[in-house]
Amino acid sequence: MAKLTKKQKEALSKYNPSQPYSLAEASSIVKDITTTKFDSSVDLDIRLGVDPRKADQMVRGVVALPHGTGKEVKVLVLCSPDKEEEAKEAGADYVGLDDYIAKIEGGWTDVDVIITTPNVMAKVGRLGRVLGPRGLMPNPKSGTVTLDVGKAVKEVKAGKIDFKVDKFGIIHASIGKVSFSPEKIQENAQELILTISKLKPAAAKGTYFRSIHLSSTMSPGIVIDKGSIQGI
Repeated sequence: MAKLTKKQKEALSKYNPSQPYSLAEASSIVKDITTTKFDSSVDLDIRLGVDPRKADQMVRGVVALPHGTGKEVKVLVLCSPDKEEEAKEAGADYVGLDDYIAKIEGGWTDVDVIITTPNVMAKVGRLGRVLGPRGLMPNPKSGTVTLDVGKAVKEVKAGKIDFKVDKFGIIHASIGKVSFSPEKIQENAQELILTISKLKPAAAKGTYFRSIHLSSTMSPGIVIDKGSIQGI
């Protein structure tokens, strides 16, 4: 068994890792047990009772976090010239089409979100091999393929995130920063959980929410008491 570091021992002295906590309690504890010198991300890991190998049990969606993610999101808009000004005014970091497609084909992916319009998807589609593995491929279901690029950019900048269950049936999402107040962490987490609760596939049987853990970068996980969350 690996030997615990001094910081790990200190963190474990502040809570019981095997005990479930309410979302409100966990939102305070995660701040106490984080020892990084930088402003760590706060993450939610939700294990669902679904089989993502089956198309009718795939869970994915978008959520607008009430307090944003605390992260500066870099947005690229791939669009025709008539939409460029709208994208720039909304706050997009990069706007264009052919030049950026060429850059991406060359390996450039220094963005967090890519938004595009339906009329250029034929060109963008060939970037799937590069963007797909990085989770950057625009998708109508996540609102990143749209004619209203200005609205899409503003929503992403304000804290709208998309999520998708992985092959193990787990949704991983960053929902804020350790510098957030416990109340903001709790409200962001609750918004994501409630959104996922509304997406339960009809084909999924048994317990939908298997487990929920809250953690920060390099901190241990805190077990969330599912019974403490209203609405699921």
